[in-house]
Amino acid sequence: MDIKQYDFELPEELIAQVPLENRSSSRLMVCNRRTNEIEHRHFSQITEYLNSGDCLVLNDTRVLPARLYGAKEDTGGKVEVLLLHQTEKDEWEVLIKPAKKVKVGTRIVFGEGQLTAECTEIQEHGGRKVKFSYDGIFLEVLDSLGEMPLPPYIKEQLPDRERYQTVYAKEEGSAAAPTAGLHFTEDLLEELQAKGIEMAYLTLHVGLGTFRPVSVDNVEEHDMHAEFYQLNQQTADQLNEVRQRGGRIISVGTTSTRTLETIIRDHGTFTAASGWTDIFIYPPQTLKAIDGLITNFHLPKSTLIMLVSAFAGRDFILEAYRKAVEERYRFFSFGDAMFIT
Repeated sequence: MDIKQYDFELPEELIAQVPLENRSSSRLMVCNRRTNEIEHRHFSQITEYLNSGDCLVLNDTRVLPARLYGAKEDTGGKVEVLLLHQTEKDEWEVLIKPAKKVKVGTRIVFGEGQLTAECTEIQEHGGRKVKFSYDGIFLEVLDSLGEMPLPPYIKEQLPDRERYQTVYAKEEGSAAAPTAGLHFTEDLLEELQAKGIEMAYLTLHVGLGTFRPVSVDNVEEHDMHAEFYQLNQQTADQLNEVRQRGGRIISVGTTSTRTLETIIRDHGTFTAASGWTDIFIYPPQTLKAIDGLITNFHLPKSTLIMLVSAFAGRDFILEAYRKAVEERYRFFSFGDAMFIT
C-alpha cells in the first residue's frame, strides 16, 4: 500500500500553536462511519452523543519534562536530548540532535553539572541509550532542567506546563501527551459521569512508536517502535462488563486504542496485562476492541491517520479531513477533535 494514499493538503496556518484557554471550547467534528454524515459542534457538546452505560477509555500517562539541552563535556558542542523511556535504573533510550556527534562513551553535561549522561549504546533506529548521573532524585532534577517535549511543528512557548497534560494525568513516563484527552475538563468529566457514562483508565507511555514518521513508500514496510502499556484487573473487568451488557467502548485517543487492540489481539478479551506494544494498525485491518473513537486531526502520511482510517474507512476520513480544512479546524496537538461513531 502506497503511503501517498494518506497524504492531504494542509495549510500551515491551520496548525494550532497554542492551546485554547478553555479546553472544552475546541471544535468537534462528529463523524458517523455508518451513514457518512458529518456534524460540526463544540467539544463541550460531546455529552449529547454519549449514552448512559457507555464507557470512555482514558490514557492516564503523564508527560515528563523530557527535553534536555546540554553540552558535550569534551568540546562544549550543544546537544539536545529527548527522553523516550527508561530501560533500567538511570538508563534511558533517547533521541539526540545532532546524533552523529554522539558516540559510545560521549559524555553530556546539563545545567551547571547537576545532571550528566554517558552514551552507552547506538541503536538501530538512530537513537541512543544513555546512563545518567546526578545527586538526589532523578525526577526532581529533570523537573528543574527539562522542558516539555512539544512537537517540532509548535513554535510557540508554553508558559503553563500543565496545559500539555490531561486533567487526569497520573502515571509519569511519556515523551508526549495523549492529545485527544486534552479537551476534557474536570467539570466535563463530572457532567459525563452524572449522565451515567463510565470512565476507565489505562496507561500507555507515548514515545517514538506513536510519532515516528513513515519513511518508506510501502506502508507494510514501516516498523513501529515499541511503547510500554499497562491495563489493570479493575479496568479489564469493567470493560468486559460494559461489553457484555451492550454498552459502547469509546477510546479517547489513538494511544488508548492501540493498547486495547493489543490486548484483544493477544488475549481475545480484555485482560489485565502490561508490556511493550509495537502494534501498527492500518487498512484493511479492522478494530475489534472499540465502538467509537475520540481523536485529534493528524499529520499527513502518519501512522495515526492510518489507524483512524482502519476504523472509519480511508475515503471517509480523507473526506472528513478535506472538510476540516475547508471549515478551518485547528490541527494537531493543540487543535480540535473528531468523534467517530
